[in-house]
Amino acid sequence: MTAAGAIFPDRAFTVDDFRSRAVERGWHPDADDFGDHHLNPTITEDLRARTLRAAAVLIPVIDHADAPSVLLTQRAASLRTHSGQIAFPGGRIDPEDVDAEAAALRECEEETGIGADHVEIVGRLPDYMTGSGFRIAPVLSVLTPGYQVRPNPHEVDAVFEVPLAFLMDEANHRRGTSVVAGHKRNYFEMPYGDWYIWGVTAGIIHLMYQRLYS
Repeated sequence: MTAAGAIFPDRAFTVDDFRSRAVERGWHPDADDFGDHHLNPTITEDLRARTLRAAAVLIPVIDHADAPSVLLTQRAASLRTHSGQIAFPGGRIDPEDVDAEAAALRECEEETGIGADHVEIVGRLPDYMTGSGFRIAPVLSVLTPGYQVRPNPHEVDAVFEVPLAFLMDEANHRRGTSVVAGHKRNYFEMPYGDWYIWGVTAGIIHLMYQRLYS
């Protein structure tokens, strides 16, 4: 594996730099819509016509002294949908959630055991629309070390880290294709060691690259 920071020798991947980029280049009211339809233009009209379910994910960038990394989870194999897939902590925005940030924090604690006292919200990316019918708010955050990971076995099989430098290298953003219900679907994939990151999660990572680091 390539060491974090060696991918871009002229770029320092630090948490302070990430914070600045999140504030300066993150979400704003005039942002275009993003989502699965960027790689699959044939679903654009259908996606925009649907009533999408609101959801939020937390993108936790861990403040390591040497180089920041990003926390990800592997969904439990027992789940009915997207079982075993790599995901950010997150889920549907419930009526009692004040906003997307509150939902992302709640879901992170429910899934990983990491509480809000270790999380600093630093911004948000534009919403990401999925072909499965969700409008996801990606919440950018910094995670302070010292937390204990306690995965919820009903939702999460594993919690792991990937260097921010690896994820923000566009050379690692490969294109994949599969056939779903008789239709060709394109998606991003970012294999890292034993972990296969793809689909919506890879799409949100690519969006993060486009907005903050391209």
